[in-house]
Amino acid sequence: MEDNAEKAEAETFLKSLLNKNLRIYTTDGRLFIGTFKCTDTHSNVVLSLCYEYRQPSQQKLAEAAAAAAASGSGKETVTADMTSRYLGLVVVPGEHIVKMEVEEFASQVKSRSIFDRKDIYGHR
Repeated sequence: MEDNAEKAEAETFLKSLLNKNLRIYTTDGRLFIGTFKCTDTHSNVVLSLCYEYRQPSQQKLAEAAAAAAASGSGKETVTADMTSRYLGLVVVPGEHIVKMEVEEFASQVKSRSIFDRKDIYGHR
């Protein structure tokens, strides 16, 4: 009986994520940001309107370090932007997913009803 309740709760949670923007981090260091469309029993995730972000290459990091040294800023840290590209509709294999986050903005969080918070008011 408890197993059915857990399955129902998991299904309800997944349905609540439909059409929300997710950030998915993978084992190879990439980041996918897109709209959650569905998942399957193997934990594969389908995202639409998806962008892929990658860490900069060693060459780009070296160029950024050389530019920082040439400017004489004296900073110890060097920043370089991640590379990105638009992918569209993507299936992210579940076995490569390290972390998933719902992308919310402050305006979305503030507009949410306090009564929807399960941590305070329990299940509804």
